[in-house]
Amino acid sequence: MTTTHQLDLGEAVITYDVRGPLPPADGRPPLLMIGQPMTAEGFGTLASHFPDRTVVTYDPRGLGRSTRSDGRVDNTPDVQAGDVHALIGALGAGPVDLFGSSGGAVTALALVAAHPDDVVTLVAHEPPLIPLVSDAEAAERARAGVTDAYNARGFGAGMAAFIAMTSWSGEYTDAYFAQPAADPAMFGLPTEDDGQRDDVLLSDRSWAVSGYRPDVDALKAASTRVVIAVAEESGDTFTGRTTLATAALLGQEATVFPSNHGGFLGDEYGMPGKPEAFAERLRDVLDA
Repeated sequence: MTTTHQLDLGEAVITYDVRGPLPPADGRPPLLMIGQPMTAEGFGTLASHFPDRTVVTYDPRGLGRSTRSDGRVDNTPDVQAGDVHALIGALGAGPVDLFGSSGGAVTALALVAAHPDDVVTLVAHEPPLIPLVSDAEAAERARAGVTDAYNARGFGAGMAAFIAMTSWSGEYTDAYFAQPAADPAMFGLPTEDDGQRDDVLLSDRSWAVSGYRPDVDALKAASTRVVIAVAEESGDTFTGRTTLATAALLGQEATVFPSNHGGFLGDEYGMPGKPEAFAERLRDVLDA
């Protein structure tokens, strides 16, 4: 059974879903799954593979069903980590196991650094941390190119540029920047401009997420078991490189998970990964 709840934080109202009993019937920690900018919707398939666990998902402030009244539109790891800390407290079931995907992995790293007692095991899957790669300045330029394309020509152009950036193998060299602008039609994306410029992924609203630098000392000192997870298909692309750099920063080898950056997805967004194999790997890592 899934129940939906709201947590009023004054400057934001966080909507979250609980699958299973609280406290968990078997005494194990709740399993919290978080993303950014992805909302709870994206974890439906993965959660279904954990019928024996109490699974919690949420929408970050200002996204999906969660609202904000703080007068801001940007997304920052520290603010989102504070929201997740409050959510864990509201569950009233003690520390959680946490799976964080992409920007959610960044939020999770910020959470563990600030509130290590909140999390037993963190699996941080492919955090896109630009400051950690060797070509950070070029990666920032590539990120700015995505936003420039979005601001100039709208969603289709911005998303095509984003796909070009995230699928590029290796460092962002002169060859990358010399490419012609990615054609949205080649990816089945709209070519007409709808006039909107508030997309959380393509605008600069989430630059603080990809620009975050983890607190290494706090993470190493935390009682939380931190596992940095990389997708087997990411190779030398952007998120593969940022993940390996994050693992190296923490003095560990990245743990390999099946499929790609969205390997846990079913048909939520029409780009399914290998959710069954992904869930099995996640279960093994959490139970290790």
